[in-house]
Amino acid sequence: MEQHAKRRSRTGKIIAIAIAVFLVVLTAVFFIYVQDYRHADETALALLQNNPNISQQDNLTILTPDAENDTGTGFIFYPGGKVEESAYLPLLNQLREGGITCVLVKMPFRLAVFSINAADSVFDAVPSVSRWFIGGHSLGGAMASSYVEGNEDQLAGLILLGAYPVNDSPIATLCIYGSEDIQLDKTKLEGVKNVIEIAGGNHAQFGNYGLQEGDGTATISREDQQAQATEAILSFLRETPAA
Repeated sequence: MEQHAKRRSRTGKIIAIAIAVFLVVLTAVFFIYVQDYRHADETALALLQNNPNISQQDNLTILTPDAENDTGTGFIFYPGGKVEESAYLPLLNQLREGGITCVLVKMPFRLAVFSINAADSVFDAVPSVSRWFIGGHSLGGAMASSYVEGNEDQLAGLILLGAYPVNDSPIATLCIYGSEDIQLDKTKLEGVKNVIEIAGGNHAQFGNYGLQEGDGTATISREDQQAQATEAILSFLRETPAA
């Protein structure tokens, strides 16, 4: 009986050690995975330097329009998966110049799936905005869409770049994608009323982080794709009634 108990004890210790080693390895693999992310380019990072219209508050980067141009409309933006959030500043700055307050959210491990409700902190952080939209790029767009469910009373619309809605919310929705985007499942856009295809655009060029593995080859410039996206978003913001 004593030997049997000792064997059971040794077996239990071996199992415990094996589980501990497995968890350590799993944690190490996870951190290696999340540290390999797409970095913002110099054009995007330059916008953070000495710019009075761009401020940072905890995990939020807030782009504020000039007072004479302010429409009172805000846009909460969730960045794409494993993309440095600053990569979206060039696109959002164009919206800022169009009178829109843009709030770029930094996600834990640069994965919006870990902070779907990050938008909750935005409303109090920017009380001057009276009308809010939410959206994002790729995985960020999907998580923004997930946030909409149950929060429709705080939002006027949803804007997705290279992404599709993950629920059937009745909220006004705009989906924009590039014709050369081979990562997006375009069949998931069926039923969305406002869908815009940017001819020659691809998946990555909504942000400034270089090429993306598995993406199609764009036949227009990044600047052209972002300019077209900006025009479409501003039009949607103007035409969508208040929530």
